Amino acid sequence: MTALCRERPHVLVTGAAGTIGRILLDGLADEYAVHGLDVRRGPGVEHVVDTSKGRRLERRFEGMQAIVDLAAEPSVTASWKTVRENNIPATANALEAARAAGVQRVVFASSNHVVGMYERDEPYASIVAGRYDGLDPDDIPQLTADVPIRPDGPYGIGKAFGEAAARYYAEEFGLSAICLRIGTVTTANRPESPRQFATLLTHRDLVQLVRRCLAAQESLRFGVFYGVSANTWRFWDVEEARAAVGYAPEDDAERWRQGR
Repeated sequence: MTALCRERPHVLVTGAAGTIGRILLDGLADEYAVHGLDVRRGPGVEHVVDTSKGRRLERRFEGMQAIVDLAAEPSVTASWKTVRENNIPATANALEAARAAGVQRVVFASSNHVVGMYERDEPYASIVAGRYDGLDPDDIPQLTADVPIRPDGPYGIGKAFGEAAARYYAEEFGLSAICLRIGTVTTANRPESPRQFATLLTHRDLVQLVRRCLAAQESLRFGVFYGVSANTWRFWDVEEARAAVGYAPEDDAERWRQGR
């Protein structure tokens, strides 16, 4: 079987009121019965629940084939207090509720900030600053999912915790858990800074990646993949995602630099 369910699967998106949540609620709706959950009300939000508290969460997860877990304070400058009291509990509670409710798969929104410190090293430091002199994009070493993690702040550390917790639930309880180190998703759906010409993940590629993860073979118990478009200057590897789930990004941020 190649998909989680032969019939139209029910998928719950936590953090559904955020930018990525809204994109996915719309982008997945033609193939999945998509439900939204968030701490605040908004379009497509059926369930108003604070996942960091964990109350009533299992009940909301019942009947779902998959959870796309986005719930967290999304600011990369989030304080230790916020990560400790909100992000980490929200992730742990979602995984436990998924296990208890018999959910087949969790797609966890991790972050590129799990490996953010690499951007202080060359050639990545030059690329994110938009300095390309002497650089050939075909020769840039790609960061794979198995490089040592190097979080660049409390937010990235919280996401690293989420990846570790997801692996535990996969190996201990058989929950299929896929972690996506998401790049830069902008409301305008285009790069807005020099760094984003390397890190952009367009709405179309985001939806494709999540779809591929939801429809992946049941035998895929755990994976960590980078969520980035086919940008000329990207430095995160997408071949692992291509091989494991068939992700084939279509967009390149250079189209906006060239004014097309």
